Amino acid sequence: MSQKLDQKAFALTFGILWSLGILVMSIIALTSTTYLHNIVDFMSSIYLGYSLTFVGVLTGMIWGFFDAAIGAFVFAWLYNKLVK
Repeated sequence: MSQKLDQKAFALTFGILWSLGILVMSIIALTSTTYLHNIVDFMSSIYLGYSLTFVGVLTGMIWGFFDAAIGAFVFAWLYNKLVK
């Protein structure tokens, strides 16, 4: 018996978790002077419009949601194909 992953639920879960992770990282970076700023710089090179501003954080969360959701959907799809 093989267990299959629900692709939509997997994608939504990872999208929500990743966008919340970006939010938490941004809040921590905003409250510190240097902590996580290198990671924020790296993420801003990946997600266009992401910065440590209100609009920038929302933009990064949206990019992050879709990035993680698409990646998780592809992962679940491939997993389901391989467990047949």
